[in-house]
Amino acid sequence: MRVTSNTFPETLIQQLQLLSTRQNRLQTQVATGQRVLNPEDDPAAMQRILGLHTQTAATRQYRANLKTLNERANVAFDTLKALKKISDRAGELATLADDTRSKQELQTYATEVTQLIQQAVQILNQKHRGAYLFGGTRTDQPPFILTTDATGRVTSVTYQGNTEVAAAPIDDQVTLAIDIPGANPTGSGPRGLVADSRTGADFFAHLIELQNRLLDGDTRTIAETVRPALLKDEEHLLTHIGNQSALIARIQTASNLADKQLLALDQAVSREADADLAETLVRLNQVQTAYQAALQSGATILRLSLLDYLR
Repeated sequence: MRVTSNTFPETLIQQLQLLSTRQNRLQTQVATGQRVLNPEDDPAAMQRILGLHTQTAATRQYRANLKTLNERANVAFDTLKALKKISDRAGELATLADDTRSKQELQTYATEVTQLIQQAVQILNQKHRGAYLFGGTRTDQPPFILTTDATGRVTSVTYQGNTEVAAAPIDDQVTLAIDIPGANPTGSGPRGLVADSRTGADFFAHLIELQNRLLDGDTRTIAETVRPALLKDEEHLLTHIGNQSALIARIQTASNLADKQLLALDQAVSREADADLAETLVRLNQVQTAYQAALQSGATILRLSLLDYLR
């Protein structure tokens, strides 16, 4: 077989280019700590890494959703506790209002009940991140509207929200709804916070009734009708408080799981993409040695070939 005069130089150049490419890749791995930076580095590993990145992005979004839900749930929980204090005080006033009280005392109690109603409307109309908490999916308007007469007596508290609640994804094919509609007279769906036709709860209506009966001096109706109704309202509220507490615990559990999933995904990506520094340095040294040897042997052979030509 006849070998042309330029065969060896071409082969040498190809070999040097190959070694140089390997050397550059290994140097990049040492510098970045990454074994897989491009699809051609390891196509199968790159495919797995991309899949892990997709899972990581989704889990991070779930974690962000859980953070927002946790904030909103805790604000709502604090509101429920504040509402419970109002309910407790209303119950105390209903108990104090017996037939031994003077008309002036009963009117003083009525004034305080009016203030309690106003306070309850105020706390139930609060926002979280610009959205009202207790209006269902109508988060752009106050859920409760308070109306008074010329004397300042509360005549009505009207709910203008709806009974729908929004849900956010917290895991693959798992959503969670945390909001509580302020009222639900429909007989189905999520329970209303201060009014629900299934339990007979109607906190504002009963507070207004207490206010009016105190102003009228009707202590008998307060004892026989209003106070028992307020007790049922409080039982209804306590159910919401218990449910909200359990919901917050669920959110915290889901958040902890999401944190663990993110850590596991990060470790999985590292196993696929990270370079073994010690092994990579050994391979880099081997390639550099091979590159230098190729240069030296090539130079020697080319020099000998030139001498043969001169002879």
